[in-house]
Amino acid sequence: MSLSDDGGYGDNRGPETGQTRTRLPDSGGDGYGSGRRPRAGVSSRNLVTAVGVVVLLIAAIAFANRTDTTPSGSSDSPASPHTQPTAPTGTKPVTGKNGTIASGFAKTEQGAQSAAANYAVALVSADILKPNERHSIVRKAFAPDKVDEMQTKLDAAYSPDFLKRLGLDANGNVAQGMTYVSRTVPVGTKLVKLEGDTAILEVWCTGLFGTAGTKSTTPVTTGWFTMRLQLKWAAGDWKVEGFSQKDGPAPVNGDNKTSGADEIAKAVEQYGGFTYAR
Repeated sequence: MSLSDDGGYGDNRGPETGQTRTRLPDSGGDGYGSGRRPRAGVSSRNLVTAVGVVVLLIAAIAFANRTDTTPSGSSDSPASPHTQPTAPTGTKPVTGKNGTIASGFAKTEQGAQSAAANYAVALVSADILKPNERHSIVRKAFAPDKVDEMQTKLDAAYSPDFLKRLGLDANGNVAQGMTYVSRTVPVGTKLVKLEGDTAILEVWCTGLFGTAGTKSTTPVTTGWFTMRLQLKWAAGDWKVEGFSQKDGPAPVNGDNKTSGADEIAKAVEQYGGFTYAR
């Protein structure tokens, strides 16, 4: 199986495991407001620049997947005629860790969805922009026969020139006094296909992207995107064979007061991430 080019895709504590399990509610909620008021503290120019950061990240993933073809025999038809709500199943979270990435996912629909959510977080993280950390993520997340190929592609996508456009140096580091933010939060997962040792899934995500700092020209903003992952059962776990990403679906922005750069930087340092389990 190769990477897809089908349209641009790319707390409760478990008492026995000690892992963090995120429980997401069923569908529902209030309607969106009718309009969007200007957000204090961010100029229209900075907003355009901030949106550009998200666009650049999506473009990099598209670049990494530019030569791929759709897997033979793949289908976008749902694995089940019924849409599954984004709700906890009661199944215990994974107990393993491969560095900072969860491991030991079950060879089930739930296990594949958990794997996809956790890999989405890793593949759109700040560490993926740093060569050494990126190579580590690729070795841990991808199927063994895809490691070399994806490492080459991602190194080309996150080139020094690309990093410079994000305000980072060749090693993916931000200037002193700044904090670069790239944090992904899965909102829900969808199983597209599960057949034997392969699975195709989509993960709807929101995230924070940009640089926090008083002199930042790319302030931290939010983004919404959907990642599409092709997984393969290898070495007793679900591993990534290919992934892609597209923009949206995005809700109307709320009228939240914009926080200062220092507050955002401190929040990123003080609040850790989660292990996601379906």
